[in-house]
Amino acid sequence: MTQKVFVLNKHGKPLMPTTQRKARLLLKAGKAQIVKHDPFFTIQLLFGSTGYRQSIEFGIDSGYQKIGYSAVSKNEELLCGELVLLEDMSNRLTGKKMYRKKRRKKLRYRPPRFNNRRRQNGWFAPSIQHKHNSHLLLVKLIESILPIMEKIIEVANFDIHKIKNPTILGLEYQQGEQIGYCNVREYVLHRDSHECQNPNCKNWAMQKILQIHHIGYWQDDMTNRPGNLITLCTKCHIPKNHMENGCLYGWKPKVQDFKGETFMTTVRKKLVNILNCARTYGYITKHRRKLLNLPKSHANDAFVIAGGTKQKRAKPIHLEQIRRNNRSLQKFYDAQYIDTRTDEKTRGKELHSGRRTRNKQLNEENLHVYRGKKLKKGRVNIRKQHYQYQPKDFVSYKGRHYKVKGMQNYGKYVKLDGLNKPIKLALIRPIRWRKGICISC
Repeated sequence: MTQKVFVLNKHGKPLMPTTQRKARLLLKAGKAQIVKHDPFFTIQLLFGSTGYRQSIEFGIDSGYQKIGYSAVSKNEELLCGELVLLEDMSNRLTGKKMYRKKRRKKLRYRPPRFNNRRRQNGWFAPSIQHKHNSHLLLVKLIESILPIMEKIIEVANFDIHKIKNPTILGLEYQQGEQIGYCNVREYVLHRDSHECQNPNCKNWAMQKILQIHHIGYWQDDMTNRPGNLITLCTKCHIPKNHMENGCLYGWKPKVQDFKGETFMTTVRKKLVNILNCARTYGYITKHRRKLLNLPKSHANDAFVIAGGTKQKRAKPIHLEQIRRNNRSLQKFYDAQYIDTRTDEKTRGKELHSGRRTRNKQLNEENLHVYRGKKLKKGRVNIRKQHYQYQPKDFVSYKGRHYKVKGMQNYGKYVKLDGLNKPIKLALIRPIRWRKGICISC
């Protein structure tokens, strides 16, 4: 497998890529200059060129979490790989909503503003719009370094109702999964057969008292969509199990979800129209990939979509999408106490009151009485400036390369991946800023 160097003419227009050796000779002779390192190494000519181009087809294996891409000419594959999209967009939007709601409540005479908010035709939910824009951003990036002649995208047709119910007909398509249930709670209980879904449940009562649990609470996802709700009994749905060491913290049970299929069904037509490209389907890609005896991967699927057959393959370049900036200005830090039972440092959240506002008969032991000496007060930290480094940036410290985890002490210290103690800002040097689409590492 080979890896090409991408070339731009002196006006910034893409030309056919060249070999690493030829690029090195051009740079050494002063006939070219480096314009980009990440994600694709690109040079720009300093002299006029003929602008010769070959026919290049660009295949896109669109997806909800990963995008496969491949650019194929008549004789060889010029570029291939996959892009891992940014996740947890929905959780970040939920956090944004929480902060906005709290901020607006502090304004006593805020005028109503709901009358001047209008949604345009064909609008997408913000999380879906982000996925859609990421596809367009990748295509724009590839077109800036390669003279693409034709684009082909795989738009698999998913019939979500047909997946759930193969015999569905007519007006049944207009009836959602919650049809016949007066509220979401009743639907979730019926879906879970009125049984506790904790596989390690130790409640042996004949008639268990059931409650609805938010699966993504530990990620601040408290939305009431059915995919985020599950049935638990009162013995499992307790504050102790919600802590970081509890069985519910980070728990990801398998709940029937069709996010990926919904995305493809929603945006496929819009992608084809905006990109003005040809389309293909998943079953065609699968058949051609099997004829070429290629293993299943996003890069191989994109190669087949682009019309690849027996061309010389390129070395896959794996990309990832990195958050550009964390605009959250507010963070809460819990108070810390000495637990009088163990004489160990404990967070205030763990020594809770045990109250249940919904059903006082299920109140648990009041653990406030075990709060000993107060070590730290609970506080709300407000970030007052934009810090120099963001998570996943590369820096140098004592001759070694590290990945940034975050900033501390109002930007005076940097937390590095692999080191326990934070390092002073003056002792490190930047190597590479990583924002947007970057090479995975």
